[in-house]
Amino acid sequence: MSSEAAGRLLKRGERVVLASHNKGKLVEFRALLADSGIEIVSAAELDLPEPEETADSFEGNAAIKALAAARATGLPALSDDSGFCVSALDGRPGIYSARWAGPGGDMQVAMQRVHDEMGDNPDRSAAFVAVLCVAWPDGTTRFAEGRCEGEVCWPPRGAQGHGYDPVFIPDGERRSFAELSAEEKNATSHRGRALARFLKTCVAPGDTPR
Repeated sequence: MSSEAAGRLLKRGERVVLASHNKGKLVEFRALLADSGIEIVSAAELDLPEPEETADSFEGNAAIKALAAARATGLPALSDDSGFCVSALDGRPGIYSARWAGPGGDMQVAMQRVHDEMGDNPDRSAAFVAVLCVAWPDGTTRFAEGRCEGEVCWPPRGAQGHGYDPVFIPDGERRSFAELSAEEKNATSHRGRALARFLKTCVAPGDTPR
């Protein structure tokens, strides 16, 4: 990270583009940033195209999305690249988590594939990982990472959340992410932890605007 990037901060009350078309993520980000004073507008609301994610890491793909949105709008942009990393599958689906849902984005297909490929492997450990990137139109980027450890469950449980939530039980819980309330999940999730780090390291301190 350059010294310029290290010192670059978002201002509270600033308008920021969320570089995502995922409605579930938009709801989570708005809830998690509700007290920050940061105004979120989504890429979908601005009719921005979705860039192709060609990087081989969460950080690289987050940067691709954030930079594309920042340069298209002239506003700071925030993105995340997140995935479900299963130990028995050598960390897969990982950065390909969304692609496992197929062209129709069917998460039932993705969860079934995880179950089928794990087979009877006794190692049920898994983690959700999220890397956030905030980018400015001049190309400056900053990152924050969050991780939540747990295990895979089967069959899928719960109707809350999105993605692989119904097949993941976080450490210290008996319920899946999809059985937790939004408040409970956000308090411990990978995205919640990444955003907490983001607020500490990437947002200027100060009173939230009224």
